[in-house]
Amino acid sequence: MAFLMKLCTRQVFSRFTEPACLSLRLSISSSVLMRPGSFNDLEIAKSRVSTLSNDPGNEAKLRLYGLFKQATIGKCSSKKPGMMDFVGRAKWDAWNNLGDMTQAAAIDQYCQYVDLLTSLDTGSQSSSTDLAQYKEIVVTDNNGVRTIMLNRPAKYNAITYQMYSEVQHALEEAAKIDSIVVAMLTGAGNYYCSGNDLSNFTNIPPEGPQKLAAQAKEVLREFVSCFIQFPKVLVAAVNGPAVGISVTTLALCDLVYASENASFHTPFMNLGQSPEACSSVLFPRIMGPAKANEVLLGGRKLTSAEALERGLLTSVFPAKTFSNNVKDLVTSIAELPPKSLMKSKQLLRNVDRDLLEKANKDECDLLEERWLSDECMQAIMAFMQRKK
Repeated sequence: MAFLMKLCTRQVFSRFTEPACLSLRLSISSSVLMRPGSFNDLEIAKSRVSTLSNDPGNEAKLRLYGLFKQATIGKCSSKKPGMMDFVGRAKWDAWNNLGDMTQAAAIDQYCQYVDLLTSLDTGSQSSSTDLAQYKEIVVTDNNGVRTIMLNRPAKYNAITYQMYSEVQHALEEAAKIDSIVVAMLTGAGNYYCSGNDLSNFTNIPPEGPQKLAAQAKEVLREFVSCFIQFPKVLVAAVNGPAVGISVTTLALCDLVYASENASFHTPFMNLGQSPEACSSVLFPRIMGPAKANEVLLGGRKLTSAEALERGLLTSVFPAKTFSNNVKDLVTSIAELPPKSLMKSKQLLRNVDRDLLEKANKDECDLLEERWLSDECMQAIMAFMQRKK
């Protein structure tokens, strides 16, 4: 049976390499009006797929298929194919898993993914860069901008330990590549990031919860320190709701752009935890103590307009034009003299660098204590039970 399935899969997936598939026809839904620039970007990216000298593989082709359908038609509304239609089901899953992703976001991700495939195909990336190594994020380098996209849309981009490691590595690598001027963080799908994946707290090692807490503390401390020490311009493009660590790290970014449908929530008290990512220092400085306490202690969820008014954001853009607005701004920043940008950021960050590293250590020490408390464990269990 296994041999038969393998043979059938090989035969049906070979259809993905046919010219008709690789040169997908563009059929824009008449109910959607796209900016001419977006249309052109998609058309150009589509044509580049057929120029790949190496087969990118079935997983890449399925991802391209799903993003292209989402970009040109919108949310999947077709009936799931039958059990024996292996290709049809695989293609349907690739499209359906994108959920409510906007067509503009799908165009942006399609173009970025084609950039990645082209870079790997031609070997044009720096020899120190192996973008294919990332599993839970998508990393693309284009026109001086490294885009780091959290890529677990089905899980609302909840951060796993693997993702912590990959984002940190992508930033550390970007710091060493001369051609990278700006690093930008964003999320796949409709969420920016839903915070920590709570499964991080369930995989208790044989040594017990103390070992898990100690490991988690070090992972978080190093992750936040990477933001503190990053020498180049760091931009956050908040495309949707942000929770927990994805909110607190915004204060460590140099520029923060948000979609109008984004929200910002730090429910630390609900989970029996405490502030992180230097928010105990930076949020009161940015918002004022009373407003910061409302967010960090009271768990007040902010809209984009409120976060902008409180100084957490640089700008807010309409959801339909968000990707293009941010792309234009970040590209223009990447065209500025890179050494001047780095030296100026160093000057700005040096004022608080030691203070931020101390705050990071103190916050992580307290979090380790909170994670081992009965109060925190009961709060997390109650939250997970509510989710079920």
